[in-house]
Amino acid sequence: MTDQVVDRIAAGADKAAARPKAKVRAPAEAAQVLQSILETGNLRYWIIFSWAVALATAVGPWLAAGWFALTMAAGYVRGQVEKHVVARTGSKYAPIFVWVAFLTTFAWATAPLLAWFRGGPMGPALAVALLCSGYVMVFTQMRTAPREAFVISAPYTLTALVLASSLWGEAGFWTLLAVAPVLGSSLLVKIIITMMKEAKIQSFQDYQAHLIDELESARDRADAASEAKSNFLGVISHELRTPMNGVLGAAQLMSATRLDNTQRDYLSIIRNSGDNLLGLLNDILDMTKIEAGKMTFEAVEVDMQDLHRRITGPFTAQAEAKGLDLVTTFDGEIPAVVRGDPLRVCQVVQNLLSNAVKFTQEGQVRYRLSGRRVADDRVAFDFTIVDSGPGISAEDLDRLFQPFTQLDASSTRKFGGTGLGLTIARRMANIMGGDITVTSREGKGSTFVFSVEAEVLEWRAAAEVKPLVADCGEGRCLSVLVVEDHPVNRMILEAWLGSSGHIAVTAENGQLALDACADQRFDLIVMDVNMPVMDGLTATRRLREDGGPNAETPVVVLSASARTEDHHAGLAAGADAYLNKPIDFAALAEVVGRVHGGRAAVRALAEPLAA
Repeated sequence: MTDQVVDRIAAGADKAAARPKAKVRAPAEAAQVLQSILETGNLRYWIIFSWAVALATAVGPWLAAGWFALTMAAGYVRGQVEKHVVARTGSKYAPIFVWVAFLTTFAWATAPLLAWFRGGPMGPALAVALLCSGYVMVFTQMRTAPREAFVISAPYTLTALVLASSLWGEAGFWTLLAVAPVLGSSLLVKIIITMMKEAKIQSFQDYQAHLIDELESARDRADAASEAKSNFLGVISHELRTPMNGVLGAAQLMSATRLDNTQRDYLSIIRNSGDNLLGLLNDILDMTKIEAGKMTFEAVEVDMQDLHRRITGPFTAQAEAKGLDLVTTFDGEIPAVVRGDPLRVCQVVQNLLSNAVKFTQEGQVRYRLSGRRVADDRVAFDFTIVDSGPGISAEDLDRLFQPFTQLDASSTRKFGGTGLGLTIARRMANIMGGDITVTSREGKGSTFVFSVEAEVLEWRAAAEVKPLVADCGEGRCLSVLVVEDHPVNRMILEAWLGSSGHIAVTAENGQLALDACADQRFDLIVMDVNMPVMDGLTATRRLREDGGPNAETPVVVLSASARTEDHHAGLAAGADAYLNKPIDFAALAEVVGRVHGGRAAVRALAEPLAA
């Protein structure tokens, strides 16, 4: 029974630590005790050995060895039986366990008898010590099951009665009986203290369970709030981009008219302010998507020469206007074509270049692209941007990438912005498996390095292919149906098409568009997505399903949402091209230029997206 004591205590501690949620504990059952014994059963053999050594000092080595062999055999047989029976019956073995333990305790109880009757002058003292030890082990293990404890310890009780009866009528009889209340009170104190500790542990576990429930509830509420925020921002995105389309579109059209210098200055202010507002909106939406884990990254073929032009193109004129030198260099092994997301890479690197140009007043900005082959189909890139600006102090470096943080937070700060650019850039870099590092010295400038790996598709550039140039039906005017609920957007599209010599017919919603398509054949349909009465995707599906004169007319859908999944939804509805708002008239002109080739020619523009 000794192994049961220590095993039960150790296993109980392990269960309390591993328990995911605290529960109200039922009275201990024999099956739980048995499980504890099975987990660390080898401990019984060490305790049997220690008893045998103590017994050998009193009764001699041969009797002690005999007791040791008997008890070891009983313990081993019991252990094997327990494993096999538990494997078959599980918790149903609990009642049987009490009687199995009762029988094996007889082997242990023979040790005090041997010490008492064969142990010489010190034998009685050893016998009492072994009896007390046996009782302590049983009642400590079975502290919450007193009935089972009395049954299992019955062999020790019988031994104590035998020892007491041998002293009947002698002076030591009452001394031996006096040991019983002393031992009983000690066991009672031990059990009470142990149960108090367990009650405290149970109370703490219940409190932990309560905290876990509250945390899970708070997490669920936070998830619901985050989802509601994402949905709200999706609606706001459309509502903000729609008027921005009107502002920027009208500014583009106005720039093509005759204007005096003052009017051009005012128009420049409108376009710059609109671009800045659109940039702020995009930053907030990107940050929201990253926090919600909904930021999407594509894996398409990326021509490194084209990527270089896209990255540096917008900053050449900006640097020249400030009197700065924009120096571009290439180092190492740079492949011709890789697989990645050019939009996100440009967004990260352009943010670093934009800051370098913005904060540098004189000197130069250096942009260096370094490549290092890490495998036959892998390359490690370092996009390094070095400026000669004011630099950043050591204490400011620690909060440089924190969201909504401006290093100059004063009311008279010179440069604007939301403080989200670097945060978004670094998180995007992390999502792509890379990182952004920075070194800087005040008054000496800063160095930002965006490191990322990519899959290599071609190490050497392929021979250039002459680009395909398509006209619009050899100058033939097109009949275009513009379906848009916003009057300003309709006016802008109608004016742009009219300036190119095309005929535009407008409709305010999808149902009116279907009515118009039933009576007239169009060469192209420009369809907004979000409209009252009937949305653009539903109208496109109906147009393809119902047949009629425009069943095979190319359809290009317009939407304020720039998400990839929305692009796929538009194409799945039967559209042939998908354009974002504010409208890029160069992209729309490319669509118009392919109309003469039918739906297949227009849809070819969307094949990279579909892939």
